[in-house]
Amino acid sequence: MDAVTAPFITSAHAAFNSLRDYLNDQILGQENLVERLLVALLADGHLLVEGPPGLAKTRAIKALAHGLEADFQRVQFTPDMLPADLTGSDIYRPQEGEFHFQRGPLFHNLILADEVNRAPAKVQSALLEAMGEHQISVGTNTYRLPGLFLVMATQNPIEHEGTYPLPEAQLDRFMLNTLVDYPDRATTLRIMALSRHEAQEAKELSPPPRLLSQELVFIARREVLGLTLVDSVAEYIAALVEATRKPEKYSPKLTEWLRWGASPRAAIAMERGARALAWLEGRDYVSPEDVQAIAPDALRHRLLLDYTAQARGVTTKECITELLQQVPVP
Repeated sequence: MDAVTAPFITSAHAAFNSLRDYLNDQILGQENLVERLLVALLADGHLLVEGPPGLAKTRAIKALAHGLEADFQRVQFTPDMLPADLTGSDIYRPQEGEFHFQRGPLFHNLILADEVNRAPAKVQSALLEAMGEHQISVGTNTYRLPGLFLVMATQNPIEHEGTYPLPEAQLDRFMLNTLVDYPDRATTLRIMALSRHEAQEAKELSPPPRLLSQELVFIARREVLGLTLVDSVAEYIAALVEATRKPEKYSPKLTEWLRWGASPRAAIAMERGARALAWLEGRDYVSPEDVQAIAPDALRHRLLLDYTAQARGVTTKECITELLQQVPVP
């Protein structure tokens, strides 16, 4: 690390620590969700969050936008949406005699795609292009999206009526799939007190101690990519992914349970996610424990279980647990 770069990296790490503390103060009882949001931000990925309503999923992404030098847009997905509702469209201006492109909500830094599985396939396809290519296409024209672009999509696991299940190709575009659950009683009391305080102050969110600039985010991303990843840990990531495709080499249970394994994007997600976790912990190297910590969220949405395994009640969680137990750790 040279003398010119060091102060900026130190500043970026301190800023992220401050942002994490702020988010944990605003999103009570969801430390894992906060960490995964920061991992996605550092790894330039997208996040699919699943959990019952009322667990601060919307509040989490709004608080992140509140602490960043970035703009935010929430989009409520519905069955009657059109792709233009996301991308924007060409508007004819008769006084000028020509068309002008009116940008849609995707032209923001942070996007909340609320209940993404309620939108039809054409809308999901428009979102897929934005997530995968950082661009959108309208007619014959292609438009670039902002350099800092993160989609956090939500799904409600309780209601499935009137929904369009996300295809595997689009699920694979999400770097991580994170589950959120109900807080405990003590945390619920703290949430009640925080809500009462915000009502008294007439503020939805407290102001952050400092705004984290986009420049610091990009500096942090470069530092994350510069962390040491030894060959044995890289081989471990590759072995985990291979075990989902060739389970017969590792475990009879995996052979029986798995119908379809993970794509190369899973390996990329695990590597980038493990790097981000290590950086957030203040280390300059990636450990196997970092890989194991991020593996469930990187694999959960990329594995397809066999029909007989599903009928017997086998879950993806059990499958990933078996995977981590059977693949040798370096």
